[in-house]
Amino acid sequence: MNGRRLTFAVGDIHGCLAQLETLLASIESAAPGGRVIFLGDLVDRGPDSRGVVERIMAGPTLPGWQWITLKGNHEEMLVAARKGMAEMSMWLMNGGYETLESYGGAIPLSHLVWMAELPSILVDRFRIYAHAGVDEAVPLEEQSDEVLLWIRTDPDYSGRYWGRHLCHGHTPSRSNPRTVGNRTNVDSGAVFGGMLSCAVFDDDAPGGPIEFLVAAGEDAY
Repeated sequence: MNGRRLTFAVGDIHGCLAQLETLLASIESAAPGGRVIFLGDLVDRGPDSRGVVERIMAGPTLPGWQWITLKGNHEEMLVAARKGMAEMSMWLMNGGYETLESYGGAIPLSHLVWMAELPSILVDRFRIYAHAGVDEAVPLEEQSDEVLLWIRTDPDYSGRYWGRHLCHGHTPSRSNPRTVGNRTNVDSGAVFGGMLSCAVFDDDAPGGPIEFLVAAGEDAY
């Protein structure tokens, strides 16, 4: 894309490995290198959460690429499930059964540690990346995981976001990927029969995406 430095922000994957591979191929064909940010919710509900986690943990296969993974509320629920029955029940009711099945009933400690240590937000010169969004009533540097992983934003809302563009997932819709003013939602509900989506940003210019890339989604789970 004309030699620009690009960031590719990928929405909620939820165990849809085939769609992830298709989207990664599109990303790698769009530029000779760049940064890929996975916006969380790699796991739960879909058919191959283990495959998705292992693929992303392994990192890019081509030179010139950097991958960054942010934590989603489903990674938080999975890690918290070890704390007690209430937390385990919460996770299982929200897609954990499918994740356990993909792992054959036991999730490796290395995967649990990796998910537990994922950051919840990435801020650069022009943009904010988080799984669910941010609360503008709280200073940017004081955003909590409760907000970053769980907040719901009205589909038609656009804030000021401290002069940056906000890119997030978490709230699925067949209308996504969609940009409203200073905010882009890339959760297109891949695991619910929608698309797996990616927003492409020019790292050297402010504003919203310059393009969207998509891959066909799974049948509904």
